[in-house]
Amino acid sequence: MPQNTAPQKRLLTAVFAPLGDAGKASRVEERIVQGISAGALADGDRLPTEMELAASMGVATVTAREALAGLRSRGLVETRRGREGGTFITLPSGDRSVLVRRRLTGMSRVELRDLAIHYAAIAATAAELAADAADREDVEALGHLLDVPAGSSRAVGDFLLELAALSQSARLTREYVRLHTDYGSLLGLAHADPAFNSAMVDLCRGICAAVADADAAAARSLVRQYVQASVAWLIDEHTRLHSSAALTTAEQPPAPARRKA
Repeated sequence: MPQNTAPQKRLLTAVFAPLGDAGKASRVEERIVQGISAGALADGDRLPTEMELAASMGVATVTAREALAGLRSRGLVETRRGREGGTFITLPSGDRSVLVRRRLTGMSRVELRDLAIHYAAIAATAAELAADAADREDVEALGHLLDVPAGSSRAVGDFLLELAALSQSARLTREYVRLHTDYGSLLGLAHADPAFNSAMVDLCRGICAAVADADAAAARSLVRQYVQASVAWLIDEHTRLHSSAALTTAEQPPAPARRKA
């Protein structure tokens, strides 16, 4: 697999983390789909071998094999033979947004809000701890993550991943990274909106300033504002997707009447 930045490495660790006792093939498959949706796995990336996948996720090799077969049937991976062979991510036109919109459409508003509440609780706590623990070098490194070309949609995600790491709680960071592969994949849709993305980069600069001032309450509050803004955007998009689907269905011509025998 290609070289990755520190935030990318954290996401990949979460994607291939052990699943626990209920390691069914569908869960392995879904975890990898989440990794694609979150941007941890890109078009052309090579997946671990069946044995490596099974070992890292704590499942049987046959379970990993079934999961890869499921991904192949969905057109999300392809397996190539030979010395340079392996199983590689394949996305139509390299675009993961189709996957993410499909997932958002399949969620209820209650499920979406519940996921956002969980994400907010972990991210806000991490920000509060980071404000207490970060030193000047940490803050400078954090701020540099926001110094990206205008229009880049990855800055906020990378910023929040590193903010969680600055909490100095390994368990909290792992849980945040796990959530980021889940809720974070949906956030990618919001950050593809230039207006939303620009506003949230500015908000993250405010978070960075709060961490620099050791203002834990402000850091926590600003992270919660970010999650509130993001879930509002996603609910609007959820409504739009369902309205579009309903309109498409309504425009379909009625099925021809069946002749009586």
